[in-house]
Parts: sequence; C-alpha cells; structure tokens
Amino acid sequence: MEKKYLHQVLPFMKDLNSQQREQLENYFISAPVWLMDSFKIVEMEKGFTFVRENAPVDTIYIIGKGMIKLIDYRIYGIAFDYMRFDGIYAMGGMEVVMDLDTYRTTLETVTPCTMITIPKAQFEKWLKTDIKALKQEAKAIGEYLLQQGRTGRIFLFLQGSDRLSMFFIQMYEQYGNGENFNIRGTRQELAEQTGLCVKTINRAVKKFEEDSLISRQGNKIFINEDQYLRMKARISEIIEQ
Repeated sequence: MEKKYLHQVLPFMKDLNSQQREQLENYFISAPVWLMDSFKIVEMEKGFTFVRENAPVDTIYIIGKGMIKLIDYRIYGIAFDYMRFDGIYAMGGMEVVMDLDTYRTTLETVTPCTMITIPKAQFEKWLKTDIKALKQEAKAIGEYLLQQGRTGRIFLFLQGSDRLSMFFIQMYEQYGNGENFNIRGTRQELAEQTGLCVKTINRAVKKFEEDSLISRQGNKIFINEDQYLRMKARISEIIEQ
C-alpha cells in the first residue's frame, strides 16, 4: 500500500526511468503514511540557490529530478563548487543526524529540478522511530563524507592542469557511460568546480586539445572513452608517485 501511495503523492515518478523510480521507492520503502503526507513537490529553475550556509535548518530537500551543486564560499569568498548530486540524498539529513541547527553548505540547482521537501520535524521523527531509516541515512552520510574526503585528498596534491584532468575523469566516470561525453559548464563554472582560476582553466583546455585529450566544438568540450583512459593513466601515474 505504501509504495502505491508513494506514487500518488509523487506523481512525477511516472516520468522517471526505472532506475530512478527504484531509487526513490527504496529510499522511502519504510516511510509511514504520515511522513508522505508531509511531502511537498517544488519546481526550481536552473541556478536557484535554495539553501544557504548557516541558515537555520527547517526543511529537508530530496532531488526528484535534476542536478544540484554544493558550494563553499568560506575561503577568501571564492565560490568552490566541490560536489554535485543527481541521486537520492537528503539535503539537510546530515544536519539532523548530527544535531546541527544550521545548514553546513550552500546548495544551488545546476539544472531545472523537481524537489521533494519535507519539514525537518517530520523527517527527524521518522529517523527517531524507524531504525532502518536511521541506518540508511547514516550510511548515506558516511558514503558522502568518504567521497568528499577522498576527492579532497587527491585535489590537495594536484595542481593546475592535473587538477582539471582529475575533475574531467570524475565527471566521465559518473556520467560518461562509455560515450562521447560533453563536459558542461562555462570556464568560470569549471574554475569554481576545481578551485582554479579562469586563466589556468583556459591554458589547460588549450593544452588538452593540443594533446588530443579532449575535443572541442565551439565552446563545448567533449571527452571520449579513449581520451578518458589516457587521461586516467596519466593521473594514476602521478598519484602513485
């Protein structure tokens, strides 16, 4: 009954592919009806900041469709886009589990998004009354922190074009699917995602193209599987050293 009711309260699920639907169903597999009754569906346009760091935690956000990015402004006021999400993850869930009163990062949409919002009080009640839900949330938080820490350690030892290479590798592994993959984003957005300046990004892109590590069509950057493998072999050698 609960799965059927989930589809009733989240009608956009019929437009998702089978994998996306399954992810949502599995995430809310033990969700009670009173929790699902608290859901609200919010449509957000691209580039919309829906959570700001240090704002009071009052709402939990879960991506139904689209992609968001996590931004850190703390270092010299520079925007550092350090992670992107398009999967099922409770934005604000970590703060609830850790008893934090304010959001610990800024969240902005990368694409138009369909977002599921849950009042903090209802989400917190669910975790306190459902050990499976609490374990699921703790596991998701652990995986997120592990990925963030690993990425941070790698980026710490990479400079300039090598750092951009690592970013391209991660994007291809996450979204490429063995195809000719379009690295989306302006030069400024690439700078924010890697912590590099735009000038360094431009030099690196030019060098990558000269070395046939990327392809370009106008301002668009493409990477195929062979280019990805060559780039990964080069970065793996640097990391091993």
